[in-house]
Amino acid sequence: NISPTNDLNLLSDVDLIVEAVFEDPKIKAEITQEVEGIIPKHCIFASNTSTLPITDLATASSRPDQFIGIHFFSPVEKMRLVEIIRGKETNNTAVAKALDFVRQIKKTPIVVNDARFFYANRCIIPYINEGIRMVAEGIPPAMINNAAQMLGFPVGPIQLVDETSIDLGAKIARATKAAMGKDYPDDAVDEVIFWMEENGRLGRKSKAGFFDYDEKGKRTGYWQGLKEKYPYSKKQPSLQDVQHRLMFVQVLEAVRALEEGVLMDIREGDVGAILGWGFAPWSGGPLSWLDILGTAYATERCKELSSEYGNRFEPPALLLEMSRTGEEFYTRFGHS
Repeated sequence: NISPTNDLNLLSDVDLIVEAVFEDPKIKAEITQEVEGIIPKHCIFASNTSTLPITDLATASSRPDQFIGIHFFSPVEKMRLVEIIRGKETNNTAVAKALDFVRQIKKTPIVVNDARFFYANRCIIPYINEGIRMVAEGIPPAMINNAAQMLGFPVGPIQLVDETSIDLGAKIARATKAAMGKDYPDDAVDEVIFWMEENGRLGRKSKAGFFDYDEKGKRTGYWQGLKEKYPYSKKQPSLQDVQHRLMFVQVLEAVRALEEGVLMDIREGDVGAILGWGFAPWSGGPLSWLDILGTAYATERCKELSSEYGNRFEPPALLLEMSRTGEEFYTRFGHS
């Protein structure tokens, strides 16, 4: 029996609650403490968040072992994936109940360990950022979006940022900078999104973003003001370079998530990528794609991209190690 409510008095006999308030740690902490005074002792408390670390949110809870993350993807009614995030103190019962709940609502769950941006968003955000970075370099947004869609992505990064809203990107950038402090990189991406935000270009919701929109919210073409601010470069990259930048920036993040133990099962990493943000379905997912390319070639290509475009393309230690013998991910991690 699953039902939505904003009446806290109805929570006295529930088994699991999903909190879905605004992405603000203070508000979430207040709700957690208020609700825990009402719900029964066995109840699992789940927070729906896309960016806030679950372990941090659980500090507001008097029962952190029963606190868990359940991350829905937007638009919720269409997206099949749900990320279940295990905090440092989350127990197995909480994970099991969260899995049961997600299956009851006919979604596909993956379980990941807690880290900033979890698994999906830590791969999606670099994809969006790489597209925005290319705009700042003078690469036409049409070329960027088309390159992504030719790879099988449902939407290119420039369209995706308009759909998710530019001010959300700016908010995430500010929050990440506050959390990382001096370690936060100085990046052209921030310059672009803050400039767009200052000019009221917030995406589809404001009928003005990287695209222009008509009164009904339908895209009518790329905003010409973007070209005035970031003129097209006389020297344009190859289509393969654009595509490889968009692919590898996500794939390397998936490898890091595996390396750090955020991703516990590479099959969930691949399924999650395809269902969660439409990662090129023909590839089988980011880790399968590396097996298709071969880890030796993938490593060499990453080094080339790193030399040309920046150290975000440096191959992680795990990929370097596997490339020396040409080892495959699905062989090494036991799912051949």
